Amino acid sequence: MDAMTPTTVLTVGPLVITDTVVTSAALSLLLAGGLSLAVRMEGPREALEVVYETLEGTLRDMVTVDVTPIVPLILTQWAFIAAANLVGVLPIVASPTRDLSLTAALAVISLGAGHVYGFRAHGWRYLKSYVSPNPLMLPFNIIGELSRTVALALRLFGNVASGELIGAIVLSLAGPLLPVPLMLLGLITSVVQAYIFGVLTLVFTASAMQVAADRTHPTPEAT
Repeated sequence: MDAMTPTTVLTVGPLVITDTVVTSAALSLLLAGGLSLAVRMEGPREALEVVYETLEGTLRDMVTVDVTPIVPLILTQWAFIAAANLVGVLPIVASPTRDLSLTAALAVISLGAGHVYGFRAHGWRYLKSYVSPNPLMLPFNIIGELSRTVALALRLFGNVASGELIGAIVLSLAGPLLPVPLMLLGLITSVVQAYIFGVLTLVFTASAMQVAADRTHPTPEAT
């Protein structure tokens, strides 16, 4: 059960560094270093270009707005979350996404992406989407976005934490062999959860851009 909660690794005055921070930083460095090394070599670079173009086309087909600027963010989320989920299968490493603080931070990034790209696409007119069709909708729009962000954080946290908890319980009761099928299922679930998180970020961001476009550029029939 101790592995289900963040463990303090270092304390520097009021700053507390947990294993979540250490593991997340290590994964980020490994992913960035691996990608930097791959793009320097012709073969891996060409393979990455094919993968990127394929995934970009898949993402663009999911929504009706131009999501080309969002693709790097979605692919980064997929890579990081999948790695963070999968690292939990190692004997002495806990998945950092079983920490609600990390999943909350990722959800806030998803929330901010919608505002950033909506503002880039429509400027200050984007803010009109919060008071349309009338200013009374402002608190409801804000509550809706906050609840969506909380749900996104809890979804990832709950799935990862529950998977690790079930694996730990079975391991303690049945020994090291029986949990193997659960570990294989956990590998699949880890990738699926990363995919779902990225797709939800894409949908939320594209939705914000689309709603802003509809409300800042109404059709002739609406006017």
